Amino acid sequence: MAHLVRDSVVIDTKLGPFRTEYSPRGISRIHFPGLGGSRSRVTANNPPPSFLRTFSRQLQQYAAGKPVYWRVPIDLSAGTDFQQSGWRALTKIPRGETRSYGWVAKQVGKPGASRAVGTACGANPVPVVVPCHRVIASDGSIGGFGGGLPMKRRLLALEAVGL
Repeated sequence: MAHLVRDSVVIDTKLGPFRTEYSPRGISRIHFPGLGGSRSRVTANNPPPSFLRTFSRQLQQYAAGKPVYWRVPIDLSAGTDFQQSGWRALTKIPRGETRSYGWVAKQVGKPGASRAVGTACGANPVPVVVPCHRVIASDGSIGGFGGGLPMKRRLLALEAVGL
């Protein structure tokens, strides 16, 4: 929801600095290195919530190649109902595996909506936690990615997915 106060912080990782926005509800947006604007350390107007420390540690572990079970609240309220259902389906894709846009479309009960799923993946506000990088084209090609194809390849390689 737009009326929630959002603050941000930059979290340095082995993949580079991720600008992370958060609301009282949880992590609300993650910007990939080089794509999130200013590199200032903290823009918080209020003391950061306790989940931010957990998220920072988990993101650093993930970027170092360690398996992570995300234990932080996420705020997906900026998405439409369709986007939110697609994003929830993405969280069911196990680390080290990929699924097609068509698979995600079937999961949300819209088997003909592969393109809409691609658009929803592109609008995913919390990539990595909601693993849109694990979605590829039905022909096995890598597809697109909001963080850029080099980053998608790095994330998949980090998770030991060979494409």
